[in-house]
Amino acid sequence: MCGIVGIVGCAPVADRIYDAMTILQHRGQDAAGIATLDGDRMYLHRGNGLARDVFGQSEISNLQGHAGIGHVRYPTAGSDRPDEAQPLYVNSPYGLALGHNGNLINSAELRQQLFNDDQRHLNTESDSEILLNVLAHEIQMQPSHLALHQRLLNAVDGVHRRCSGAYAVTVLIVGKGLLAFRDPRGIRPMVLGERGHGANHEYMIASESVALDGLGFKLMRDIKQGETIFIDLQGRLHSHISEHARDFTPCMFEFVYFSRPDSMIDDISVYKARLRMGEVLADQILREWPDHDIDVVIPIPDTSRTAALPMSYKLGVKYREGFIKNRYIGRTFIMPGQAERKRSVRRKLNPIPLEFRNKNVLLVDDSIVRGTTSSQIIDMAREAGANKVYMASASPPVRYPNVYGIDMPAADELIANNRSIEEIRQAIKADRLFYQNLEDMVQACRSKASQHGFDTSCFDGKYVTGLSEGYLENLRELRADNIRQARLIA
Repeated sequence: MCGIVGIVGCAPVADRIYDAMTILQHRGQDAAGIATLDGDRMYLHRGNGLARDVFGQSEISNLQGHAGIGHVRYPTAGSDRPDEAQPLYVNSPYGLALGHNGNLINSAELRQQLFNDDQRHLNTESDSEILLNVLAHEIQMQPSHLALHQRLLNAVDGVHRRCSGAYAVTVLIVGKGLLAFRDPRGIRPMVLGERGHGANHEYMIASESVALDGLGFKLMRDIKQGETIFIDLQGRLHSHISEHARDFTPCMFEFVYFSRPDSMIDDISVYKARLRMGEVLADQILREWPDHDIDVVIPIPDTSRTAALPMSYKLGVKYREGFIKNRYIGRTFIMPGQAERKRSVRRKLNPIPLEFRNKNVLLVDDSIVRGTTSSQIIDMAREAGANKVYMASASPPVRYPNVYGIDMPAADELIANNRSIEEIRQAIKADRLFYQNLEDMVQACRSKASQHGFDTSCFDGKYVTGLSEGYLENLRELRADNIRQARLIA
């Protein structure tokens, strides 16, 4: 999972792109990068770490130009080397810098095509480099008599034809402008904003609307599935929806966990979706356990707060903040390595014994993925004096790998894989365990105006793009190889 931003402005953009990246930092804490365009010169700086670690004032000052893109990344299987920090660059045609959020599921096939047929060399294992080179080749193959914007729109149609998976992409083109496109099913989010009028009119593209808010841009709309946007350096916007566009199925996990609650994504308020998740989960608990003995509802900060509050109202019990979060520890779910995640839980959260002592506590989390964090937090609640510790997940059991850019590819890492809810309860040592119903969650995430489907593959194993035979097994082996290599290096 990554965060992307692009701006075509009327003044230097590097500092604003940096600000947007800090707003989107929750989407990736492993690497950051910015590319800017000043006429026929591209400036690029990237590195490992948070945006604030990669960029100081001197780096920002050196990134000249009125157009640029930024990227924050967390590592996925097979893509965590320093030279894979984005934006990635290729010098032909024109000079292209690309930022990518998502994951391709036919990378192996494309890698062979690029080398054997397109005669293009790849220097990393990143699927984003594959995507960049497919785009570069498709642009080169366009007839020269066509207008530039038409060549670019046609080239992205070629990307859709060849690439399968999830991708929201920004591309900076030397001397030309900013290109952005979203995969044919719209699995990963992308929004379009604007600011100013006339000669001062500026455009911005980002993963989430909250980045637009922070920079004073007005949300125009979501970029549609299979849609391409090209904004030239004169501020003219061209758009095109590909014939390859399919049914709209954005990733459900964006609403469960990744996106900030103050974002609007695909015409849906993330905050309202999470409120409704809490309401319907409370209804489920009341149906299953009408005479419950819950004394207090405590969220596991931060993502679950929004769902926990309406749960307490419906259950008729107090809502309390029982854990204090260390803001200087990153999001444990997206940290590379199980050992690092395990060490980080107690450094990240500290219980307030007053809220646990002699009480039956319902802990609420947005999801339970590996179960390591849940088990440790339940232990902490007991150590703080709780009589009984119940657990509620605002999403259904995560039973299947996600292949669209979320770092949980191996089924055997998921605590719910091949386990019943009772077996999961025993594994995390909860006194009771409640999971959201999948259909209830889908309805909670829909707005009255938006009745489209969602990618819910990590809950039901139904992959909207389909998967080739052996794909999951190969991905599991790749992940195992990476883990073994990391242990050797350590």
